[in-house]
Amino acid sequence: MTETAFPPRQTPVIPIAGGSGFPVARIFCVGRNYAAHAAEMGHDVDREAPFYFTKSAHAVLLSGHDMPYPPRTSDLHHEMELVMAIGGDAHDIGKADAMDVVLGYACGLDMTRRDLQAAAKEKRRPWDTGKDFENAAIIAPIKPKDEMTAWGGAKIQLTVNDLVRQEALLSDMVWSVREIIADLSTLYTLGPGDLIMTGTPAGVGPVTPGDVLRGTIDDLASVTTRIV
Repeated sequence: MTETAFPPRQTPVIPIAGGSGFPVARIFCVGRNYAAHAAEMGHDVDREAPFYFTKSAHAVLLSGHDMPYPPRTSDLHHEMELVMAIGGDAHDIGKADAMDVVLGYACGLDMTRRDLQAAAKEKRRPWDTGKDFENAAIIAPIKPKDEMTAWGGAKIQLTVNDLVRQEALLSDMVWSVREIIADLSTLYTLGPGDLIMTGTPAGVGPVTPGDVLRGTIDDLASVTTRIV
């Protein structure tokens, strides 16, 4: 084994209900997966196929920890999302088999430097500085899929200082979890440790230091943070 010049960064590990941990490899994020959110951002939904952006695994902040307000932004936004944790390999997998590779689900926050994202869009540049930065993926403990009840009319909600900011049904997603996995697996070989953040409903907005965020999806562990 080659000696390294310095110790490698520690891999973020998300707790799994029951005691084990989920070491994060990659984070894939689905854009504009709720029609109402796409509309509030001034876009139509592309119903031909989902589109994606990514965050580094080192963007993970565990739920319950404070989030320092990030540098070079004055417009930090919350985006509440359902997160899928992948526990198996998938390459060009069909929708019928897509759920076989899901280990579990979690609540997550895709935090966004909206002003930097908007500036990048205007110049037709990548979104990386607006989306992929330290503490930008706040993830709650993962619940194994075999402990889940049927989604049915499951509700996704975010409150800021106990006031509801975002609220929708998971059934409002343009692309279902099966469709997302099947499509994404044609672009990448998915594997254990990958997370998929499935998009946010309408109601995204700014947060400031002192704000307390709490996101819930039915019986999943809530995702919480305080902006400092």
